[in-house]
Amino acid sequence: MALIGIDGSGKTTQAHQLAQALTVAGHPATYHRNAGGRRWLGRAAYRLGRPDAQALLGRTGMLVVESVLRWLAIAMALLGGLLTGRVAVMDRYAACQYASLRAHGGAQRWERLVRAAYRLFPRPQVTFLLAVDPAEAYRRIERRGTDHESLGYLTAADLAYRTLPEYPTFVVIDAARPVQEVAREIQGHLAGWLAAGDGSTARRPGCDRSRVAAPASPGLIPAQARP
Repeated sequence: MALIGIDGSGKTTQAHQLAQALTVAGHPATYHRNAGGRRWLGRAAYRLGRPDAQALLGRTGMLVVESVLRWLAIAMALLGGLLTGRVAVMDRYAACQYASLRAHGGAQRWERLVRAAYRLFPRPQVTFLLAVDPAEAYRRIERRGTDHESLGYLTAADLAYRTLPEYPTFVVIDAARPVQEVAREIQGHLAGWLAAGDGSTARRPGCDRSRVAAPASPGLIPAQARP
């Protein structure tokens, strides 16, 4: 399963919590951060006297490197899940790269090429799109102080996610709320699948939007995360 959304939407926090909740419920899961290297490239650019990765590599070069690195990260995550039998909780997935291409003004030709390369990967059993106002995402990024994104880019990325052809299959989660409220909604969507809590045969999650508002079972939230 995958968690996607613009930077600052809370993907990493929620993916960690979901992997832990799945494991506690009897479905061993592993968190995978499928980064495209933009943060690392940005830091490298700064050390070399450039303002960002795009200034260092050029727009096309940055998008090519990001697409390759994310492809490799996803491939390794899927291979690990196949070998271990654990549920793979993806912090970013293929849709994130398609949105990045669009937000950075990548030509349709580049998106077609990237989609062809990423077509090898299976569609997640469920994809959660964490939706947050770009201005709020910008404030969160500035507060954490580890990197920087412009409000213009965040706005473009938000639009890119919403205009992807895959958008109707996403389960959209309001990520502007407190962390535990968001976690309850995500885990509530999966409550039917996790109800057994013992690793026995249980219904696999789908993209049934009617389950988004389902009440979460208290047992699905790690004890240390409960209010």
